[in-house]
Amino acid sequence: MTTIRSLLFVAWLYLSMAIFAVALSPVLLLPYRAPMTVIRMWARFVLFGLRWIAGVRVEVRGLEHRPVGAALIASKHQGMLDVIAPFAFLPDNCFVMKKELMPLPFFGWFAWKTKMIAVDRSAHSKALKDMVRQARARFGEGRQILIFPEGTRGLPGAAPDYKPGIAALYRDLDSPCVPMATNSGAHWHAKGFRRTPGTVVYEFLPVIPAGLKRAEFMALLEERIEGASTALLKNPT
Repeated sequence: MTTIRSLLFVAWLYLSMAIFAVALSPVLLLPYRAPMTVIRMWARFVLFGLRWIAGVRVEVRGLEHRPVGAALIASKHQGMLDVIAPFAFLPDNCFVMKKELMPLPFFGWFAWKTKMIAVDRSAHSKALKDMVRQARARFGEGRQILIFPEGTRGLPGAAPDYKPGIAALYRDLDSPCVPMATNSGAHWHAKGFRRTPGTVVYEFLPVIPAGLKRAEFMALLEERIEGASTALLKNPT
């Protein structure tokens, strides 16, 4: 039954992507808030199908720590859901994403129009500077900048590998950082199509104040995200 439900949800997911991206593409001619509204509608549509078809519900915890205006958010990344769900519970989020995705039809067009931060990871130091430059602009617009400190998704429980990008943003934006933990990979697996019924939790953790030394900040960030994510995995729902 889980296999059948998973296959039905995959069909729901990709059909909804086509419907929202293609049928509503005229909104790309409007200011960015219009396509952002379309993305948020699509995210909620996906979560609705995820719950009622695949039996996976999404719960958001730590709402007292959830930012409203300009903010820097560092999140655990375990699968595709982590790129979709935040649009449903953050008011104006902006992802740091791979530049290679920008030329993709519809997906890249919506990402460009909604001012996502595209980074060419092969450019190394130049990429960091470009990321910081774009982040400053988005931060100045009052948006929530969401970055995955590991740079890519990892399997639940795998050893973390935090990259320098988050430290560069933390330093140059001179901003507090909101860590976010998740157990998404236990229910929306990084590989394959199976979705395991249960509850995916996204948990906002206590804010890390601005101004810490790099080593102290990175150690605290990893401790909070990994500790909370591991706790979510050990206590499945």
